[in-house]
Amino acid sequence: MIAATSPDRPLEGAQLWLVVLAIALGNFLVVLDTTIANVSVPTIAGSLGVSSSQGSWVITSYAVAEAITVPLTGWLSARFGAMRVFLTCYLAFAVLSALCGMSTSLGMLVACRVALGLCGGPIMPLAQTLMLRLLPPEKQVLGTVIWAMTTLIGPIVGPVLGGTLCDNVGWPSIFFIGAPIAAGGGLLLMALLRGRRDDIVKAPIDMVGLGLLIVWVGALQILLDEGRNHDWFASFEIQALAVIAAIGFACFMIWELTEKNPIVDLRIFRHRGFTASALTYSVGFGAFFATVVILPLWLQQNLGYTATWAGYATGVMGVFAVLSAPIVGQLAAKMDPRKIIFTGIMGLAGLAAWRTTFNSDVTFWQAALPTLMTGPFMVMFFIPTIGLAMASVDPGEEANAAGVSNFMRTVAGAFATSLVQTGWENEATRAQSAIAGAMPQGQATIDGMVDGGQSNEGAIASLTQLVQGQSVMVATVHIFAIIAVCFVAAAMIVWLVPKPKGPIDTAAAH
Repeated sequence: MIAATSPDRPLEGAQLWLVVLAIALGNFLVVLDTTIANVSVPTIAGSLGVSSSQGSWVITSYAVAEAITVPLTGWLSARFGAMRVFLTCYLAFAVLSALCGMSTSLGMLVACRVALGLCGGPIMPLAQTLMLRLLPPEKQVLGTVIWAMTTLIGPIVGPVLGGTLCDNVGWPSIFFIGAPIAAGGGLLLMALLRGRRDDIVKAPIDMVGLGLLIVWVGALQILLDEGRNHDWFASFEIQALAVIAAIGFACFMIWELTEKNPIVDLRIFRHRGFTASALTYSVGFGAFFATVVILPLWLQQNLGYTATWAGYATGVMGVFAVLSAPIVGQLAAKMDPRKIIFTGIMGLAGLAAWRTTFNSDVTFWQAALPTLMTGPFMVMFFIPTIGLAMASVDPGEEANAAGVSNFMRTVAGAFATSLVQTGWENEATRAQSAIAGAMPQGQATIDGMVDGGQSNEGAIASLTQLVQGQSVMVATVHIFAIIAVCFVAAAMIVWLVPKPKGPIDTAAAH
């Protein structure tokens, strides 16, 4: 048995690096789960007997639940202790991952994913907090780098791992795989940290603010998910959700601006630099996540890729991302970070524009090359943006600023998932009608196929499949054009940030 640790004795040797590994592993698993199901949505939907649009709830439910608990992290760690909260969430993550894999219906899977997101939310910010608290000063920079790399690599590994497991083992395995890893990491960390001091204070909780936050975010997300299935605002249900979301948001804003101990301190937005940085982060991340969602769906539904190969085509972005991260961190400390962010986002916009030239005959490497080139631009966007946001607030406001910016980022990703799929399906329907209407010789084409040896039914099916395939291709190109515009908008917003007076701390990006 590992000996109990003195409350004040610094960690050393193997124990130190085992703690770092266990903490980083927890952060990695939480971030991994944001994308591990992306390429598996069609398979999960088919297995559970629902549409792909309904299957996307597996992604959005996790993201929204995670976003709701991020602002709660500060209160939870103060009230119950940072280590206790981290370990509880870590072990609960293991149990809930197993329950996700055992789900037999979409309702059960979404409920488990919501609970998984609620536990995952505090793990991300607390992972870096604990590293900085437990590591000696001379090793804190290295700890931050390790934390940043797990945060960066997780979303990249997700599609590859998820696709491989889905095709070769079955979709439940994408959830089962995290259960023993999280359980082992949590139990190891519990043993290594046994006996260490974990201070707590009686921190007040803004229950009204929390309730309003859940109401308006939840109502808006359900509206976005269900709108396409209920003819949008022609449905009373969607109208009611819109009213609830609007009133909930207004009440949330009023309450949080007047509450003494708000759950989300909106006064942080008085800093123009933070507001512009957080907005850049949200818009850019929404566009980036929309790409990560739509690309594997298109490859599978239009080009016939398996989930494994769709994951490979998406995951190659990690190659250059890992190599460029240290270089970008050094550049951000030496030059105006706004220039780095602008270059990174415009690079992502250029790659989205490149994808508008795709057609149904693209090869794997033609489809994967823009994704491979995404890595450095993604790092140039992510790493300096949060550092710039943290540099824009007063001392002592960093934790609140990090929580708010992460909340905005996570919600943007969840909303982007719903919006991009709605737009994609609607555009495919419009394109199909337009293509069919522009085919005055459709019957003649069918007659020609019949003369060539096909049955009449087979000829109709072949022509229908061709039209549907081209419709999806047109819709995909249109969506990538919109994504490119969103990236350009994010790149413009960053110039609203005042020029930093000195180098920014990229290690604050949590």
